[in-house]
Amino acid sequence: MQNTITTRLAWCTAAHNDSAKSTHADLAALGDHLNACPQLNRHLLTLHGATDFMNGFVATRFVSTLLVFALVIGLGAWIL
Repeated sequence: MQNTITTRLAWCTAAHNDSAKSTHADLAALGDHLNACPQLNRHLLTLHGATDFMNGFVATRFVSTLLVFALVIGLGAWIL
């Protein structure tokens, strides 16, 4: 029986010298990017907030919401 030896890559995220320090230009560019991102997608963020609100509203009032839907469907069927 042969044993196969597999080597694993070891990753190290720690910096052992000063080369990984952030410069002022890097931090300024990051700040500009973080300020620009929400402005680019503000409509999607607004929609996401509205869906979160509706999800919370419906989840906390699930039985009442089902009852209202059933009444609306029943009234619609009765009128038609």
